[in-house]
Amino acid sequence: MASQLLESAGAQIRPGKDNQKGIGWRSLPFLALAQFMVVLDGTIVNLALPRLQLEMGISDSTRAWVVTAYALVFGAFLLLGGRIADFWGRKRTFITASAGFAIASLIGGLAQQPWELIGARALQGVFAALLAPAALALLTVTFPGGKDRGTAFAIFGSISGVGAAAGVLLGGFLTQYVSWRWCFFVNVPIAMVALIGVWRLVSESKAGGSTKYDWPGVVLAAVGLGSLVYGFANAEHGWDAIESWGFITAGMALLALFVAIERKVKHPLLPLRVATERNRGAAFLASFLAGAVLIGGILFINFYLQIVLGFAPFTAGIASLPMTVVLIITAGLVAKNLPRLGARIPSSIGPVFLAAAMLWLTQVTPDGTYAVTMLPALVLMGIGLGMVFVPMQNLALFGVNKDDSGVARALVNASQQIGGSLGIALFSAIAAATSAAAQTAAADGGRLAALTSGYSLVFLWAAGVAVLMVPVALLLIRIDRRTFSGSDHAPHVHLG
Repeated sequence: MASQLLESAGAQIRPGKDNQKGIGWRSLPFLALAQFMVVLDGTIVNLALPRLQLEMGISDSTRAWVVTAYALVFGAFLLLGGRIADFWGRKRTFITASAGFAIASLIGGLAQQPWELIGARALQGVFAALLAPAALALLTVTFPGGKDRGTAFAIFGSISGVGAAAGVLLGGFLTQYVSWRWCFFVNVPIAMVALIGVWRLVSESKAGGSTKYDWPGVVLAAVGLGSLVYGFANAEHGWDAIESWGFITAGMALLALFVAIERKVKHPLLPLRVATERNRGAAFLASFLAGAVLIGGILFINFYLQIVLGFAPFTAGIASLPMTVVLIITAGLVAKNLPRLGARIPSSIGPVFLAAAMLWLTQVTPDGTYAVTMLPALVLMGIGLGMVFVPMQNLALFGVNKDDSGVARALVNASQQIGGSLGIALFSAIAAATSAAAQTAAADGGRLAALTSGYSLVFLWAAGVAVLMVPVALLLIRIDRRTFSGSDHAPHVHLG
């Protein structure tokens, strides 16, 4: 998040124009490196998870928390991270978060017990929630306007695609040829290089205005989301178990209390005006649902590739690349044609591709093949996600004033991470319960058949989640296409 960035742009950096421009371009690689690391860490561990689970003796129900802990904490604290960066100092926050992320990664790589590893992942999520908005804020201040700013943001944005692709390849390579622990250790030199570069090249900047923090909102949001995820994760014991419905109910109550408090506090963590406008609301809902399908679905695709089909980690990483490549190509095409298409068309068609991909994956069997069972689904997923993500990012900023733009940007990313953490918890519970019920033989063939039945049901549920995005797009999006074409200064909204 980078709230109140535009009005504070350039407030702290006052050298001559040429010198400032040179410093900006020299600092861009280090800011982009931080973004690369945050995205990388969201995917690199996925490829290591099966081998990591085996070596550390982690149960099937616990292994999901290695991924969930990072996504949940990252999403829950992202809004707070943006405010801390704005008020405490963006450079100071960046340096602190880079050092903290390196330390947390080192702890994860050295972990000997599952709780140590999961705790390290949560700690990584905390520092990622500080690092990501601080990097974006520094980029905005360093490039306050003009053509250079557009170029810088294009480079910075493309790093997400590169980081996602690098994560699956690097995670597979390190796990197979070195050790899964290096999926954590690799962050240490990256974080240190980014820290030193920003420390030497970038000047400090802060946002003006009040520096009040909404601590009740922070606590309620974090505990409420954590309780909700924990409840869904325990659904493998049955929906009537106290570990399931008790925590789900408590989580919903705490989040309802969070909304009530945000309506009344003077400096809310989440100004409700940002989330309640119907077009932006569609973006946040779609982001939440897409996160559940993407982050949760990809996890079980990787399990199927490695555990059932027997792919080595690096081979599984290469096998996952078609989705990323197709996603990047599709996103580029949609972005180019968004002024003509508008938001509603790709936002309602993309989920159909995504649901089709998940339905295709329900055919998984122990003796399936990659070319028939997986590849078509990965291509469909890439198309669907590319069609959803581009309008979603644009809609998140629809009609928002500049003071709230950072909150809106952060909220769409936080929604995706929180949706992903809930998706992983729910899908893991479904897979565990289904596989346990289907386990009829101790032989390897029986075990793989039981696992595959669980994965198949997960993909069916993921298809259902994807379908929910269609009515969200059709019913809530009323934005005029001229808003995307820039033909009008004021946004146009169809109310009928």
